[in-house]
Amino acid sequence: MANTPVVTVGAPDDLGLRRVVINDKTAGKVRSPGELQRLLRHAGIAFGHDIHWLGGDSTVWPDRPWRRRTIGTLMAVGLLTTCLMLVKIGIADILNALTYAGRLAGATFLFLALVEMIAAVATLDHWRKRQIKHSGIAVLLGASIALGFSFMMLIVQIGSRVYTRYFPLWIILTVWSVWALWILVRGRAWKGIRNPKRIAIGALVSAFLAITNLAYSQVYVPYVTSPLIQTAAEFRAPSLNREGTSMYLPVHLTVKNSGQVPVYILGSIYWIHGRSAKNLKYKLISSGEFVAPPGRTLNPGEELARDEVVVIKNPDKPSDVDAVKAQAEVYVVRKDRMKLMADYERSKKEAGNLRKEHKDDDPEGPSGEYRRYQSEISNSDEILNVMRGRQRITLWWVPNGSWPYIYADVAPPGERRPFDPNNPAANKEDRQRYGLEKVTGSMAQTPYGELLKKARAQPATE
Repeated sequence: MANTPVVTVGAPDDLGLRRVVINDKTAGKVRSPGELQRLLRHAGIAFGHDIHWLGGDSTVWPDRPWRRRTIGTLMAVGLLTTCLMLVKIGIADILNALTYAGRLAGATFLFLALVEMIAAVATLDHWRKRQIKHSGIAVLLGASIALGFSFMMLIVQIGSRVYTRYFPLWIILTVWSVWALWILVRGRAWKGIRNPKRIAIGALVSAFLAITNLAYSQVYVPYVTSPLIQTAAEFRAPSLNREGTSMYLPVHLTVKNSGQVPVYILGSIYWIHGRSAKNLKYKLISSGEFVAPPGRTLNPGEELARDEVVVIKNPDKPSDVDAVKAQAEVYVVRKDRMKLMADYERSKKEAGNLRKEHKDDDPEGPSGEYRRYQSEISNSDEILNVMRGRQRITLWWVPNGSWPYIYADVAPPGERRPFDPNNPAANKEDRQRYGLEKVTGSMAQTPYGELLKKARAQPATE
């Protein structure tokens, strides 16, 4: 009798597993009479051996295989879906993010994706035999990451009122993660872990520090650093041709980045006007673009300059022009918040050509004649691409009689918005997102008589 093994079958846990102890040593876990028979046979004990039953006799086997397998499968699917989204964002940011902070965020997302993958693998053990001690806590951590990630994306999209094709996915993942955490907490997935409260506090502190760092680097620093763009027009010394029938008036046009943020120059315009001495109204003498190609980058400290020569015919004849003024304007957008595609500079289209191609209605533009530059853009990091969806930037250059103007807009492709160049609050949210700004330079104005006097004093030109 002394060598007779003592077999004890414990009470079933939440998965219906009953722990089998032989001579005070755990031999395994079983969830049916068949599994118990195989375990005893492997231990060399006949199935008819006397067994001590705890928490129910030999008829208590509460395992529901279909329910257990369904829950385990749903857990794994949710974790793998979260993993795939984190991988998509992480790889894109490591390769293409415009800032160091963006690339660091990409590495963080890849690390979280690895945790999600480990959690998905852990579901195979946690909803089968639970032979791995920490499989429950791994699944719990994965579900917590999924909830934080999906809920953050959901709230941001609701707050920005931008609903991309991923919006239903964030809803599904948020609901799934709440369900998963409810299942895991109810089943005390942390059982067997020493000091679970310390682990939870450590995870919360780490998450708080990571979120704070991301918010500081991705939101605070970019928004407190503002670009400083300056543009100006200046008259240079005029001259006459040999016959005195034309006056050449050079205008020096500049745009300079005096700040710390690189920008794209989406478009430029200059105006040369003559003021009437009779009614003080201005008449357009010349206008055009002075930054080429449009869409080029202007880095901090960099300055672009160009000279335009205005030809005034018959300068000595009586004229009602008593002054000439010059002014310049550019539209810029921050390079650290978006990436402008290379096809922007080649996208110039006249209104007539667009009408022939039936492409002048997306988005809604001005009536009459104009030229248009347009290109899709990419956000500074992939998480913004996922949240905001496809975006397109458009600049119109409109002749408009004596007062030509330029106007830029950001909108999703196909979305029609009112064309309102005189409303600075239009499209305000997208302008703030991308730092889209119109920069108008100071006005240079000189009496016409003074210009003519200077031209006569200069040597004649060919």
